[in-house]
Amino acid sequence: MTASVPTAGTRRRLSHQSRGAVVARYAILIAAAAYFVGPILWLVAAASKTSAAVVSTPAWSLQGFQLLTNLHDLVTYDGGIYLRWALNSVGYAVLGALVGTLVAGMGGYYISLFRFRGRDALFAIVLGGVLVPTTALALPLFLLFAQVNLTDTFWAVFLPSVINPFAFFLSRVAADASVPIEVVESARVDGAGETRIFFSIASRLMLPGLVTVFLTQFVGIWNNFLLPVVMLNDDATYPLTLGLYTWNAQIPQAPALQSLVLIGSVVSIAPLAVAFLALQRFWRNGLNAGAVKA
Repeated sequence: MTASVPTAGTRRRLSHQSRGAVVARYAILIAAAAYFVGPILWLVAAASKTSAAVVSTPAWSLQGFQLLTNLHDLVTYDGGIYLRWALNSVGYAVLGALVGTLVAGMGGYYISLFRFRGRDALFAIVLGGVLVPTTALALPLFLLFAQVNLTDTFWAVFLPSVINPFAFFLSRVAADASVPIEVVESARVDGAGETRIFFSIASRLMLPGLVTVFLTQFVGIWNNFLLPVVMLNDDATYPLTLGLYTWNAQIPQAPALQSLVLIGSVVSIAPLAVAFLALQRFWRNGLNAGAVKA
């Protein structure tokens, strides 16, 4: 039996089809990049202008450029309240993500490596929590925290942010993918306790997945708006999302706030970009593991 050899015309058609597919893929990627990056570039350009120039000059024009002045006004306005909001956001997001990752990591490890009655039912309940919209939980959480006089405090935003069913699911996937039961049993035979096994062995094997959980938690808490707007009344406890929202609502009465809202929005993106650039290797590995095991 002999294999057929493509003719010259067939090879040319295949070559044209291949080039056409490459061009189509690049066109789609360029369009997607423009769709996602375009608004960010506009925001950066607008944030470097005066409030008057934002509405009177073309989007990409640098007329009225005063980026450094806008930054100075941002950090000095109203006694530097923006810096207070930024510090609050860092506290909510970093501490909430760290504690939430620890809780989710330990829970996912336990549900993955241990066999006990009701394990599948418990995991199904956790997955059911992923389907509950945050809007449905806002009022019950407010009433619960009001009963213990914790509304308008750091804890009203921090504590609900620690528990995340989706983070628990990701941790369980990470444990399934990276922690062999043989390693755990060998550690038990050597006399290691369960706490030591988790922190010394399992957490290191789960590191890519745990970093993915951390980033998911960090981004979710940093961008959280509904919970702070329900829980907080004192502007000294606001995160950046709520603080910028209050400034934006005041623009009709104080048009000068428009440039502060724009430059404040740009600055608020910076921590997210830094986190992704610093941890993207772990983020990619964690997502790949989840895609294989889920």
